[in-house]
Amino acid sequence: MYLSPSEDQETPQLTSTTAPRSVRDRLIDAAEECLRTKGIRATTVSEVAEAAGVSRGWLYRHFPDKVTLLGAVIVRLNDTFWSEAQAMLEQIDGLDRQIAWGVANGLRAYDDPGAVLMKLRTDEPEEFAACAGAGVQGMIPDLAEFWSPYLAAARDRGEVRADIDIPEASEWVARVLISLATVPGNTLDPSDGDAVLAQVRRYLMPGLRG
Repeated sequence: MYLSPSEDQETPQLTSTTAPRSVRDRLIDAAEECLRTKGIRATTVSEVAEAAGVSRGWLYRHFPDKVTLLGAVIVRLNDTFWSEAQAMLEQIDGLDRQIAWGVANGLRAYDDPGAVLMKLRTDEPEEFAACAGAGVQGMIPDLAEFWSPYLAAARDRGEVRADIDIPEASEWVARVLISLATVPGNTLDPSDGDAVLAQVRRYLMPGLRG
């Protein structure tokens, strides 16, 4: 994944035209690769630092512990998933349908067979919960920012109240999406798109219109 010094000397034309990755990105890259091949328990801070080409001390400047580091990997996997969803959301009419689709999309990030998030959650549920919990601290602000333009567009279309606080409402929507996609319940099957849309219209949209 990373060039050794000798490889770097053999292909200078590539390294001279490629923007260098930040240390933080390299650490997350290395941690993600370790997660894919070894899982949470078997991944160590030392091997992540070695794979990224930095010392353990330098790693700790960016991430105070293993849980925080692996939480950052989970956040990035989710961020990538949502970024790829933008094109689809642009084709969906109505904030209620966009949010309902967002729940289904969030489920796919965790439940697709073979997906790394699904494998980690199934094979190491306690460790995954700890890392995901640390990651969610960064996930909610990022997901709220992702949904802000959709809330603003809904306001402009008259679907939500004109004086709505976009940052506050976007964070609330982000929390609802994460909850529906990751926390089991007794009254709603989040894989049932019609049921999710009905609940969004019954409970979430009135809060945005009121």
